[in-house]
Amino acid sequence: MTLFRYARQAASRGAGWKGRHLPELIANARMYAATPAVAALWTRLFSHVSARAGAPLEVVAHPAPAPLDTLWSRPDMGLVFMCGWPFQRAEPRPVPVAAPVPVGEEEAIYRSDIIARADGPIHGLEDAFGGVMAWTAEGSHSGWNAPRRLLADHARGGALFARTVGPVITPRGAIAAVLNGEADIAPLDGYFHLLLKRHEPETAARLRVVAQTPAAPIPLLVASPRAPRAMIEPLRAALLSTHEDDEGEEILAALALRRFAPAIPDSYALTERWREEAEAAGYPRIA
Repeated sequence: MTLFRYARQAASRGAGWKGRHLPELIANARMYAATPAVAALWTRLFSHVSARAGAPLEVVAHPAPAPLDTLWSRPDMGLVFMCGWPFQRAEPRPVPVAAPVPVGEEEAIYRSDIIARADGPIHGLEDAFGGVMAWTAEGSHSGWNAPRRLLADHARGGALFARTVGPVITPRGAIAAVLNGEADIAPLDGYFHLLLKRHEPETAARLRVVAQTPAAPIPLLVASPRAPRAMIEPLRAALLSTHEDDEGEEILAALALRRFAPAIPDSYALTERWREEAEAAGYPRIA
């Protein structure tokens, strides 16, 4: 847990907060802390953004298996990654701050990669039918909702697999299930996969992508509805301009990001539409 005391001092000098007590907001990137080195990069990014915005942030780990729902309901969220499907369904809805644009994309989107062992017999999605599929959590878009919609086109209302394994909770759990032989295939958040390729290529090399879902709006950084707007707006502005300064550009490059973009709340309605389409096709569960 890292407290950016210098950011607090910078913020206390800001005109909007001069002479006033600063609430302490939290930052968290558990969803994309793919390796310890990547986790350190997120801490560095939050530090950089906090200092530029003059808004104090405390980075909290909230490691698995702690439920993400408890993190997303905290009243002190300042910059916290949230899956787009829970964001769409949340009441009250958190405040969207910004969304990352991965390298190779023109906008803030991602896909779910369906992975198998690189040295195994599964080369395409249909090769896995009749076998075992792992999934992360029923509330996850990349680990449940998106692959369910993809599979619904093949299932025709019936089961595709002999059995499923889940919840495996995290992308690491999905990778482990495949590499350990517990499952033939599993969904993997495409941006997490990109980070793995950059920072742990030896593990990424053991995986084969056998299918991919269509693009969807990527998980976004959110704040609590109770967070002061006078702090959130500077944080948003700092994120959206991170790629414009040398240090920010360096951090983004290491995180395989082009920039941060404004989050478009209405775009996340796609996640609910995919749920409805899978259920209408007679495939309410991965099976």
